Amino acid sequence: MNKNRSFLFLLLGQSLVNIGDVLYIVALISALYTLTESAAVSAFVPFTVTFAMFISSILTPLIIGRVNLKAILLWSQIGKTLLLLSLGFFMITSLNLSNYYITFLIIGGIALLDGCANPVRQALIPYYVKEENLIQANGLAETITQSIQIGTWFFGSLLLLVINPNHLIWIVVSLFAIASCILIFLKKVKHQTERQENNWDLLTQGWRTIRHTPVLKTLVQMEFFETIAGAVWIAAVMYVFVDKALRAGEQWWGFLNGSFFIGLVIGSIVCVRFPQYVDKNRNVFIVAGASMACILTVIFSMTSNAVFALMLSALIGFFGQLKNIPQQTVIQTSVPNEHLATVYTSIGTVSTGVFGFASLFMGVLSDFLGVRSVYFLSGILLLIVSVLAFKDKKLFMKNEKMQHSA
Repeated sequence: MNKNRSFLFLLLGQSLVNIGDVLYIVALISALYTLTESAAVSAFVPFTVTFAMFISSILTPLIIGRVNLKAILLWSQIGKTLLLLSLGFFMITSLNLSNYYITFLIIGGIALLDGCANPVRQALIPYYVKEENLIQANGLAETITQSIQIGTWFFGSLLLLVINPNHLIWIVVSLFAIASCILIFLKKVKHQTERQENNWDLLTQGWRTIRHTPVLKTLVQMEFFETIAGAVWIAAVMYVFVDKALRAGEQWWGFLNGSFFIGLVIGSIVCVRFPQYVDKNRNVFIVAGASMACILTVIFSMTSNAVFALMLSALIGFFGQLKNIPQQTVIQTSVPNEHLATVYTSIGTVSTGVFGFASLFMGVLSDFLGVRSVYFLSGILLLIVSVLAFKDKKLFMKNEKMQHSA
């Protein structure tokens, strides 16, 4: 893949943002737990992030229809930097038991901007990378992102042993500021949207694009069931599975989580190493990846051996990524570039909204039916995903970019 300065700037800026996002959440959860000694208060942090991103994914099309994509990405990152700066000052000067809830308002603001930036960032990749290089570009982006996820959670926890959460927040402010400076160098893209009559047209543009594009309709259906299935991997359910099903120490939750991310990274590396083969056989990788994830999840639900569960977790991540990267490329090549940002916001609405309810549902179901049952149910849901992928596999084959007709 030819080096492209804008893509590299986008990748570098996003890498710094990803590192900062993890470190600031680690610092905040630690600070709140130390202050309140409440696990529920700490657990409310990811809930706040998810809820705010859901709201953002609904409202973002209003901005996308009126503002250049580069400007949205740049100013959302500058906004995150300023909000985190205010959080840093608040934690130093005013944070106490009577006003800690203010941190959740700031967290929500940062997540709102994140929910705005994420679909724009994904939509910019096809502007900066030739279509034949999209598999490699998506694979490289995923490899870096997942590697950061693996290393930063571990490294962030270690940092808290030598510095306090307040200092960690200031490190993140610096990372966010550098990322903002890097994003300035992105090439401005020509992003033209159809003239909309009103705000409702802007809000629904992504859904209308999906409705008129058969492959996107299938992918959204798959995303719906896959998101529900993925809710079993939240900490609350995983802890119970490790304790009740594997009868292992709680550190095995970390091992299982780590092995899953390692599987994701290896899957990404395969796509980067063999981009043309993966691109040529998108439909095969999507169907096979979904099917293998289904089979492996069902086996995972039945195992009592912690080491075997570790292997299964890595394989689920591996085959999931072999499906996800070609699937991402299918989205990027199925509609004109100017519709991608609103399509991604619509898909993001499904992901965040469904995941919030599914997480609660799986937790309750685990209490009533046993933790193995929810992993078995996850496997069944992935079977539905596999059937949907197989039924419409021809839609995933590499083709010329289709023109959308509203």
